[in-house]
Amino acid sequence: MIELIPAIDLMDGKCVRLSKGDFETKKVYSADPVDIAMRFEDAGFRRLHLVDLEGADKGRLKHLKILEKIAVKTGLQTDFGGGVQNLSDVRSIINAGAFMVCIGSMAVKKEDEFEKVLGQQGAGRVLIAADAKDEKLVISGWKEETGVSLYDFIEKMFNKGISRILCTDVDKDGMLQGTSLSLYKLILERFPGIYLIASGGVRGINDIEELDRISVPAVVFGKAFYEGRLKIEELKNYL
Repeated sequence: MIELIPAIDLMDGKCVRLSKGDFETKKVYSADPVDIAMRFEDAGFRRLHLVDLEGADKGRLKHLKILEKIAVKTGLQTDFGGGVQNLSDVRSIINAGAFMVCIGSMAVKKEDEFEKVLGQQGAGRVLIAADAKDEKLVISGWKEETGVSLYDFIEKMFNKGISRILCTDVDKDGMLQGTSLSLYKLILERFPGIYLIASGGVRGINDIEELDRISVPAVVFGKAFYEGRLKIEELKNYL
């Protein structure tokens, strides 16, 4: 059964959502992300995907305090990403209470530093963000196109012992137009041992059911929930 992972995207200390990663499309859903996290836990969720949008944009961590508060107030297994640049950042995130650290750009641009992270923390504490546009990897808050094949990147990470891959189709993110089923099918066919986390485009329960039918292990969702298109009552069978 597919694992459900709600997302909280952070900007200016608030819970927000963007469309296709465009900061100009920012919409604030709550001024208290810690309260939102507590509500998710009360509803029966066990995981949380926490994204430091400003960190991703500026290349430095901005919202560790909110991670710390969520870790104190809830028992959610939280992965935290956005602006992770080095081993010191990873240590800070783990010390602040994250269960896993979500890494994207560093695995591409700072491979030596990334190897230090794997050596000290182990692959089990790393969640790889494989964000794609037209099946090519994009990094640095989705501002930088690498030209690297998404599949080649996933294979490289998989060969390092990292099985958890969060794959966001940038063109789908925040658009409420459905998920990239064909992309996820290809990934699962090519990497049968992967724990693939689908992200981007969920508009309602039907999208989650479709992902479950093709055996996607997990899905991250946000906007559909905040917009009232995805109800807790509809998700109870998955919790």
